[in-house]
Formats: sequence, C-alpha cells, structure tokens
Amino acid sequence: MLLSIIIPVFNEAEELPSLLGHLALSGGRDREVIVVDGGSGDGSLQLAKRMGVQIICSERGRARQMNAGAAGAKGDVLLFLHADTRLPSSAEQTLETALQQEEGAHCHVWGRFDVRIAGRPLLLRVVAALMNWRSRLSGIATGDQAMFMTRRAFDAAGGFPDQPLMEDVEMSKRLLALSRPVCLAERVTTSGRRWEAHGVWKTIWLMWRLRWLYWRGVPAAELAGLYR
Repeated sequence: MLLSIIIPVFNEAEELPSLLGHLALSGGRDREVIVVDGGSGDGSLQLAKRMGVQIICSERGRARQMNAGAAGAKGDVLLFLHADTRLPSSAEQTLETALQQEEGAHCHVWGRFDVRIAGRPLLLRVVAALMNWRSRLSGIATGDQAMFMTRRAFDAAGGFPDQPLMEDVEMSKRLLALSRPVCLAERVTTSGRRWEAHGVWKTIWLMWRLRWLYWRGVPAAELAGLYR
C-alpha cells in the first residue's frame, strides 16, 4: 500500500518545519508527502522545498488544495493532514489494517483518528472527547481528525466539494454512501491555537452555531464570513 499524505497550507511557515521533521522521523518507505500551497507569503513554499517533499501550487481554499493534492498523488490511500496536526507513530500500520476490516459484507473505505487538542485550558480535553464521541455517533469526521480514504473512495465521492467551509462535513456525507468510517482510537494531536486565541467557550459557541446553520441549509459561503 502506498500512502499519500496531503497537507494543504497557507502561511504555515511556523508549523511546517516541525510537521515535516516529525513525518520524516516517523515515515516508512511506502508513502509520499505532498504539500499543497495556496499562495503563502511567509516562506512556507520555500521551507517545504528545502525539506525535500513534493510541492503542488493551487488556488487558495482548503477543499481546492486537497483536491489538487489528490490529483497529483500516486497513493492507494490518501490521508489529509492539517499543518498543525501530528500523527501517532503507528498511524500507517493502523489505518492499513483498519481499511481491511469488514463491516457486515463490506470493507471500510475511509476513516479518521480520534483527536487530542494540545493547549493549556483543561476544557480542551472535554472538547476533544465530545468531538470524538459525536463523530462516532454521526459518522461525520472533521479535518482535525486526519481523514483518510482509499483512492477509489475519493474518486467515487467526487473529491471534496468546492466550498469555503464545512468541506469535511460534506465529504463525510458523500463517503457515508460507500461505508461507515473507521473511527480509530489512536489519537492525532492538533494545536489548540485557535481555541486559545479566541477563547474556548467563544469558539465552542461559534463552531456549534456554524454546524447548526449549515444543517439548516445556510450556504457555506455565507458561513465562511462568520467563521473569519
């Protein structure tokens, strides 16, 4: 199995050295790392080039960047990773085994990891636990949980929808038509920088409000303005 790790970035020069160094130390031979730059102006592209990973330039927008990365990937399995998220050491072996598991008469074709949010506020542990629980119940994954899927599943779903927000939610809905997700108990660790910068309670309220409005049919383009 060849694993393609696709990392969409925009002005992530602070995170990239740590992330790419982490991947280099933990990596096996059967994978490729692809950084998809959306027009960074802080040297992210140059950093990625110096660290020897594959580079793809794309229009800005996480969905567009992830689709561009998938188009240039050679892997049988695609894993989409945020620049501020770190994979567990056993990630490759775990997801390969998981995608071979059967659910009834069908194999799983996609999944995600549990998430841990790094940061000082103790409430972040509760937030992460609720994210993991909600995802198991609903079958909806978030980008922070390092979504992965077979190439065939990605193609069958038509890739990520070209929208500025909730692309992970919409992609999960498309993939649910193919199989339930594998919800791995191994945890990725994602940065709590957004939560700490804007306040944990304020961010919780914002994220639940956005999901509620999206469920009610408010267009993602309109919600993106609220998110920013």
